[in-house]
Amino acid sequence: MANVDELHGEAHVQRYLETNGEEGFHWKGTEILILFTKGRKSGDERRHALIFRTWEDNGYLVVASKGGADAPPAWFLNLQDNPEAEIQVKDERIPVRARVATDEEKPAMWSRMVEVWPDYDDYQTKTSRPIPVVVLERV
Repeated sequence: MANVDELHGEAHVQRYLETNGEEGFHWKGTEILILFTKGRKSGDERRHALIFRTWEDNGYLVVASKGGADAPPAWFLNLQDNPEAEIQVKDERIPVRARVATDEEKPAMWSRMVEVWPDYDDYQTKTSRPIPVVVLERV
């Protein structure tokens, strides 16, 4: 079995879900949640392992960076079409509503995310696209 820090994409999601986050929640010194969205074209469930931080009492922050690519990640486009989603944190499945951080909120949220994944600052230098911080709020 691969070391969990070496897992990416669907392999990471699968291990996380099979172990209720016992393997995969901790990843490369940070913490991971699984985001479940509906495909905007297919309507099929899509699953993504994402770095997150909690925010205030009922929120989770994720960054739509796609490694600094000029196009946003598919999960972000799915949330734009349908902000109703679910996340799994360890063994807890949580219904959420997604929104993009406001210009006023973003600096503090960005800073919180960069604390656990400094590469976000590097990703932003690779693209002219403002990389959004997405707030996933419990519903």
